[in-house]
Amino acid sequence: MHFPTHTILALTALAPLTEAHPRPPQDAKTGKAVYAITNSDNNSVLAMTIQADGKLGAGKLTATMGKGAVSMNAMGMSAPTDALVSQSALTLAGKHIFAVNAGSNTVSMLAISPDDPTQLRMVGNPAAVPGTFPNTVAASVKNSMVCVGTSGSRAGVSCGTFDQRNGIGEMRQISSFKLNQSDPPVGPTNTVSHTFFSADEMMLFTTVKGTGMANNTGFLSTVPVSMAANGDCEPMVGKEVRSSPNSTAVLFGSQAIPGANPPKIFATDASFGAAVLSVDSTGKAMTVGKGEIKGQMATCWAAISPATGTAFVSDVGVNHLVEMSLKDASIVDTIDLSKGASAMNPGMIDLRAAGNFLYALSPGNGTSQAAISVLDVKSKKLVQNADLGSLGVRNTAMGMAVLM
Repeated sequence: MHFPTHTILALTALAPLTEAHPRPPQDAKTGKAVYAITNSDNNSVLAMTIQADGKLGAGKLTATMGKGAVSMNAMGMSAPTDALVSQSALTLAGKHIFAVNAGSNTVSMLAISPDDPTQLRMVGNPAAVPGTFPNTVAASVKNSMVCVGTSGSRAGVSCGTFDQRNGIGEMRQISSFKLNQSDPPVGPTNTVSHTFFSADEMMLFTTVKGTGMANNTGFLSTVPVSMAANGDCEPMVGKEVRSSPNSTAVLFGSQAIPGANPPKIFATDASFGAAVLSVDSTGKAMTVGKGEIKGQMATCWAAISPATGTAFVSDVGVNHLVEMSLKDASIVDTIDLSKGASAMNPGMIDLRAAGNFLYALSPGNGTSQAAISVLDVKSKKLVQNADLGSLGVRNTAMGMAVLM
């Protein structure tokens, strides 16, 4: 995927958190396992243990009972690397994993064994999503709710409740996006990027990429959510608000900044780098900080590290990780991974932070193998580049989640 900066035109009631500022860096426990999806015809969840030193150990695949899919590029060709043009193709809520099946328009729920984090089992059957090409998923333990973004001819966001015995209930559409897309969609622009919950799980955010055209502006969708009342099985959602934060054009992967008041989001923008967005009491977002990354190709994925109190962003076309401030998105450091064990990785996509480590998926490009790079966020050194080829993971792989 390639977003040359010069080809993209610049576009132009939340519950307050208890802390006035983002939380300071803190030591965090090492994670227990990482997860991604193969996004293949027989879609499966990849699970790998995290050892005491942060490195990845044994792994295994568990089928989702669904099919993966691949988006197309502007030339009408299949684009397997960053196949879903999204962040969070799977997510964790408690001891359960939720994974999208873009080729079968469903979402699957799997339970994690308390004895072995790589031992997964399906809970119920995959739930049908009232949309096409589901490519991003969010889940809330507080609300027993799972929400899925779809990016095909029926684009939008759908939500449903879940329980550990029966799995996911009926999914209902809560918002519709008029992207005039196909199945599969043509990307990477003009597609849904990332659906995720606020830090307090009371707001659902979705980033949608624009094309740079005046009649197709990228935006952030904000929807208030709450627990179902009186045993009602339908998710409770409020009125959607859409806003196009100033100076943004191609909003992509994001994460709510813990402890920020008013609520803030760290968001990548593939046209220039990343930004810090502030969300007001109406749900509207504005840009309060912007960081440009020189030489970037497609800065699209973000993860906040509790150990450093900073964000890390990845680029599918450049083999580096960029550390950025949560205050104003200024660049703190750039970690070059083009040498050594990770030299063959063309770039990285989805990533997650856990303890003193960062786990970033490099799906490869069909020539190089899929791998997960493990970075020590304190020393800024690569500690492992775990090859996934022996597990049957190819360059359609997407997503990243970490069990703590």
